[in-house]
Amino acid sequence: MLRLTWVQPEDLIGHELRQARLDGRNASAVAARWRAAGGREAPPRAGASTAPASPYLRLLARDLLDELADLPSPMAETEPTDLGRIRALCPHWPSPGPSPAPVSPARLEAAWLGRAAGCLLGKPVEKLPLTGIRLLGRAAGNWPPTGYFTARGVPADLLAAHPWNRRSAPTSLAENIDGMPEDDDLNYPLLNLRLLQRHGRAFTTADVARLWLDELPAGRTFTAERVAYRNLLCGLEPPLTARHRNPFREWIGALIRADVHGWTNPGDPAAAAEQAHRDAVLTHTANGVYAAMFTAAVLATAATGAHDVHACLRTGLAVVPPASRLAGAVRDAIRLAGTHRDFDTVVDALHARHWPAHHWVHAVPNTALIAAALTHADGDFTGSVSRAVSGGWDTDSNGATAGSVAGLLAGSPAALPEHWTAPLKNRLATSVGDFDGIGFDTLAHLTHTEATRPCPGPS
Repeated sequence: MLRLTWVQPEDLIGHELRQARLDGRNASAVAARWRAAGGREAPPRAGASTAPASPYLRLLARDLLDELADLPSPMAETEPTDLGRIRALCPHWPSPGPSPAPVSPARLEAAWLGRAAGCLLGKPVEKLPLTGIRLLGRAAGNWPPTGYFTARGVPADLLAAHPWNRRSAPTSLAENIDGMPEDDDLNYPLLNLRLLQRHGRAFTTADVARLWLDELPAGRTFTAERVAYRNLLCGLEPPLTARHRNPFREWIGALIRADVHGWTNPGDPAAAAEQAHRDAVLTHTANGVYAAMFTAAVLATAATGAHDVHACLRTGLAVVPPASRLAGAVRDAIRLAGTHRDFDTVVDALHARHWPAHHWVHAVPNTALIAAALTHADGDFTGSVSRAVSGGWDTDSNGATAGSVAGLLAGSPAALPEHWTAPLKNRLATSVGDFDGIGFDTLAHLTHTEATRPCPGPS
């Protein structure tokens, strides 16, 4: 029987119960009814349970999802999704500079390459437990990782105990890399580049939705994006697409779509954050949206080449409500990274704080880990992607975002170590539009065109 990941009600209900615990809703009565009826917990790592639920359980799950949506959250006032309310809570909301800041095609190419290399480093160990990632890296003499993961020299029993990500290993282990393989962490920047080409930086959330339906295969979406895509096909409109039976609305999906918004607003983190917000609310709420805004503001600040990574992170926090869970987690992560010399100690502390309360794809722990990695590495490229991936959780997404920030700070492709960039062969595979096989140098020039286009752009 076909098991559809990330959309089956009997799999969504466990995730919604966990989300309720995180945002302070009292879901104990709903949880008791679900368990009394024989309902299971959410799948721990995959998107679908292995066995189908009965028709009764599926109907019950739908009813309980709607009941959970009506429960009030005590965090609603401190964690709004509306942009005006977000801005009202941010006392240090950044102001743009007196004139637009320039960004060079070379700096943008380094950002694209950095995003790809960081993603590729994390791909073979995605979904693996932290212990397994450490054992595999150490067995190959590559810990902390200073190059792509390899199976060479790793004992067979260890590979059997901690198998690589089955979809990624054939294209992302060092011995197998032949250009940049397809990944959603690169598909979404491509989509957002196409979004700006069609609509300019004044695009609307509805423009994002229409573009997805035109250009994004449904099978290339996951978690919150897949639920929102389904909601669009059912006739729902944003922002309801982000809320209706979508327990993944605070996960990492909006964060991985934020890069182009930052790259195309150099020196204007507020505009980057607002742009990321319009994109994010199609699929996410509250902390899921803040993660995208934070990332876009960090990247917009880094794109000028005039600030170190610590100033970039401070600016990113300026667009996040300070009493939110995401802001608290990021501040804590930065403090930890500044306290401990050994990054494994930082990671252990982050896991103790956030795991297993959060799913491994949730935006809060992953954004905190990215901030800790960038802080601890002082913005160095290898140090940043290595630390981001070595912390586990959503390894390819975290490596990609850390690589994007560190690539911008490096300033040019020549400033990135060749052992990271050469295997990419200036070639990106994708199922998005006519971008398949495109070079990162070409992408940089296309992005530069959008960064320098007067705003508002075409509609």
